[in-house]
Amino acid sequence: MTRGYDLAIVGGGTAGIIAAKTAGGLGARVVLVERDRTGGDCLWTGCVPSKSLIAAARAAQAMRAAGRFGITPVEPRVDFAAVMTHVRRAIERIEPVDSPRALAVAGAEVIAGTAQFSGPEELRVDGRSLRFRYALIAAGSAPALPPVPGLAEVEPLTSDSVWDLAELPERLVVLGGGPIGCELGQAFARLGADVTLIEADGRLVPREEPQASIALSATLSADGVRVLTSTTVTKAVRHADGIRLELSGHDLDVLDADRVLVATGRRPRTAGLGLERAGVRLDERGYVAVDAKLRTSNRRIYAAGDVTGAPAFTHVAGMHGSIAATNALLVPARRIDHDRIPWVTFTDPEIAHVGLTEAQARHRHGGAVRVRLLRHEHVDRAVVEDDTDGFTHVVLDAKGRVLGATIVAPRAGEMLAELAGLVARRGRLRDLAPVIHPYPAWSDAVWNAAVAEAGEALHAPAMRRLTGALLRLRRAR
Repeated sequence: MTRGYDLAIVGGGTAGIIAAKTAGGLGARVVLVERDRTGGDCLWTGCVPSKSLIAAARAAQAMRAAGRFGITPVEPRVDFAAVMTHVRRAIERIEPVDSPRALAVAGAEVIAGTAQFSGPEELRVDGRSLRFRYALIAAGSAPALPPVPGLAEVEPLTSDSVWDLAELPERLVVLGGGPIGCELGQAFARLGADVTLIEADGRLVPREEPQASIALSATLSADGVRVLTSTTVTKAVRHADGIRLELSGHDLDVLDADRVLVATGRRPRTAGLGLERAGVRLDERGYVAVDAKLRTSNRRIYAAGDVTGAPAFTHVAGMHGSIAATNALLVPARRIDHDRIPWVTFTDPEIAHVGLTEAQARHRHGGAVRVRLLRHEHVDRAVVEDDTDGFTHVVLDAKGRVLGATIVAPRAGEMLAELAGLVARRGRLRDLAPVIHPYPAWSDAVWNAAVAEAGEALHAPAMRRLTGALLRLRRAR
């Protein structure tokens, strides 16, 4: 049977769900095809379970760290099975929002099955033919294993499979010092595992400002994580006592573990989609090639989310889905600017970033770039919580407009919102100075940076001459 749709969506993760709800809200005939379960990585293996695990680990760490507040600290007894039950319950509470029923209520038809393009305007789903005016590829991505001899044979965990653990590993090695590796590594260490974190780069979270990497490395070390940077695994072997990893780049030649968690990268889920029959081109990395409006080489087909090679964040996928759906169904006018995307690494402390790093800004804008840095020993909320090691780092152009920002703090993700707004609209940091902020709050860090920026402008020679003249005039009157 053939039926025509205004928009056919392949993939029921965040990008597909947002696109389906957007299209349904516009009154379009929309179908979403999902071969597994709606909700995608964010719900089942990403944001929701990882942040639930992090919350449990933070609670355990708070018991150990109570002494700094005059409370007798205790070593927590961790029931790992109960922790994983807490993780599953969080998923169960959020799942209805992304369910086929919720999509149907929003106006989208959901088909369970495997979709393949049979032509530039047609999909086949388990033998059923679906014709479309426009289509959206939102197939997502999956964890990828690095080409280490023997690694696949030792049954490594990934961000997909780690949630199947029934017992806490005594010795856990995490490969990859990006956000996923650092978040999960710290969480498992706080829950009681002996964790070693291995990163091939010279520092952790290498996309962040260098001082953020330094702060995170110090915190992980304080939590008992052994951090090995500029180190690679050259071979993995299973033996009687667990898993033995051979290392390169570090004084250690070998490292023993009970389990290995791989968090070194992801690959697009494009295999088997029949993209060649649809005239959809892949880029040199194997991701679906799109323009700024998320159109593929077939102008009737769009792509959104991880499958495009964009930063693999849920909020990026959601924005992609909204942009792609409206561009396809209405007018292709909306664009995505990946330079202004905020993100948060949910370690403790959090690392929140938006826009350009200082190095990127200097590369693009030359010597006109300057930095406003506020260390959190000057933030009263940080002082009263005895957590003053963080900082707010704002990158500005010659006119004081915010090009990018990085915050390291317990609530950095929430603190970043004002700065993300300034980056999005090319606003000046000092524009926040007149805005009254509640006290004492973590957001004082951003506000204090803005006040310092405004104060510096008041002390510029021209402004000093003007204010001096006004004062003399007032005295004379």
